[in-house]
Amino acid sequence: MLVLLASIFVVHIATVIMLFVSTIANVWVVSDLGTGSVGLWKNCTSGGCGDNLSYAGEDALKAVQAFMILSIIFSVISLVVFVFQLFTMEKGNRFFLSGATMLVCWLCVMVGASIYTHHYANGSINNYEPSHHGYSFILTWICFCFSFIIGILYLVLRKK
Repeated sequence: MLVLLASIFVVHIATVIMLFVSTIANVWVVSDLGTGSVGLWKNCTSGGCGDNLSYAGEDALKAVQAFMILSIIFSVISLVVFVFQLFTMEKGNRFFLSGATMLVCWLCVMVGASIYTHHYANGSINNYEPSHHGYSFILTWICFCFSFIIGILYLVLRKK
């Protein structure tokens, strides 16, 4: 049981770190020609990074930014609640609060990544330059899977 709790805790910390990296890094779309990348916050080229993003829908981008920040907040809250419940909860009880908070994080990641995928899935930095999705986009979908698994495990897990 201790190994299971420790492994869930490690995966939860890894999920929080990956959410931070995927939200902060400016590598959501990468140019195939090697001329730059675009993230949620900045447009980076070989000359440096600037605030002028090459996305079409400003409102959709702000929604993705908001949901990704909310997912980080809920993931950290879930981690703190899990540690608090681990030391204060009676034996035989389940980690309902930490599981529910992690599932809210999962929902935020799902909505943010889905909005981004819907609006910017064509994978073009500019209208003429071919590109592909970067590691931040991939990390976001990995965090989507991890947060769902962790949330369900918290709901099922009993303290022994």
